Amino acid sequence: MQLIQQNPDLSAYLAADDVIDHHHPLVRETAARLAKDAVDSYAYARAAYEFVRDTVPHSADSGDLRVTWRASDVLEKRTGICHAKAHALTALLRAEDIPTALCYQRLAYDAGTGWCVHGLVAVRFHGSWHRQDVRGNKPGVDAQFSLDGERLAWIPDVESSEMDYPVLFDVPHPAVLDVMRSVPDRPYLWENLPDSLDL
Repeated sequence: MQLIQQNPDLSAYLAADDVIDHHHPLVRETAARLAKDAVDSYAYARAAYEFVRDTVPHSADSGDLRVTWRASDVLEKRTGICHAKAHALTALLRAEDIPTALCYQRLAYDAGTGWCVHGLVAVRFHGSWHRQDVRGNKPGVDAQFSLDGERLAWIPDVESSEMDYPVLFDVPHPAVLDVMRSVPDRPYLWENLPDSLDL
């Protein structure tokens, strides 16, 4: 699949804002700690990926009812859905000058009776974008950091209208972020996340 930058300016994929808040002291401190043991930017990116994947439980897996969306809050509270975890990883990677984009899939759930938009990131190495899924592993899900072929949690079944969205966003998609910011808890969030994106 051809990945398409929504913003042609690569520097946009290094920027901070109120969601990808890599200027926040906790994000900077976490990035510095992970970078200390990394021999190069690839090793750092892998360490940051594994840190978020493995130490921030997906709130649906853990049963946590809290909703996080700002990167620093995800790292502080150690909980979040796929989108929140993608925001946290994006902040950690941008903190170390690794261009990182947000991207999405449309997936079926509840045995195909419902749809959801799933959040991923893409990192830029050697002039190419590489998608990564940081949602967290569980039985049946074995996502890994990889620049040599994707190792995502799910591969969309295009025959059933699942899909990969090819667009790489420099900021979270507003249809996702607006809901995350406004809901009282995760069960409500689950019922109100968009089931598709208008691109």
